[in-house]
Amino acid sequence: MRTQFNFRAVFLLAAVAFTLFSNCSPKKEGSEHSGHEISENTTAPAEETTKPQFEVDETFQKQLSAVFTSYVDLKNAFVSSDAGKVKDEARKTAEALGNVDMKLLSGAAHSDWMTYLSPLESSLKEIQASGDIEEQRKAFSNLTDNVYKSIKAFGLGGKEAFYEYCPMAFNNEGAYWLSENDEVRNPYFGDKMLKCGEVKEKLQ
Repeated sequence: MRTQFNFRAVFLLAAVAFTLFSNCSPKKEGSEHSGHEISENTTAPAEETTKPQFEVDETFQKQLSAVFTSYVDLKNAFVSSDAGKVKDEARKTAEALGNVDMKLLSGAAHSDWMTYLSPLESSLKEIQASGDIEEQRKAFSNLTDNVYKSIKAFGLGGKEAFYEYCPMAFNNEGAYWLSENDEVRNPYFGDKMLKCGEVKEKLQ
């Protein structure tokens, strides 16, 4: 019995592979496409919105939301590949972090926040101490990990955050970042591979 060849399935797989390759391929200087950005994102449908682990004071959520807002400005500075602006936005994020009142938490929630706080502070200090954009990006990846854990634990009081992933960051090791919307703007490559990435999770 002969097996029928599914040409439609093969075509769809080829189309998906082409889109991924196009969005995750570095721009070449002087190429005819260097001034034009590909319109398609490699954005996958986000998972259902994840609810926070702890029920905490709304004031704390607002303070954490302010940290996230500053984080997004920092992320955008990385998208621009501007090391000077990155340092400035890291300073502002550190200030927002300093305004978070841990006394609003108790029990396990307080313990978890203390676990995240130290690496958050350390990553922001590393970013501010370096003028090398690639070194800053390494610290930003660590920062993202703990901002993500904090939002998962405590929430943002109704504001949404999108957890996004680029498989090619750091020599194909892959790295995550957070965004205020589902539009992919890659902070690890900037305009070299601006739309390389996908949404992995939606947080609230």
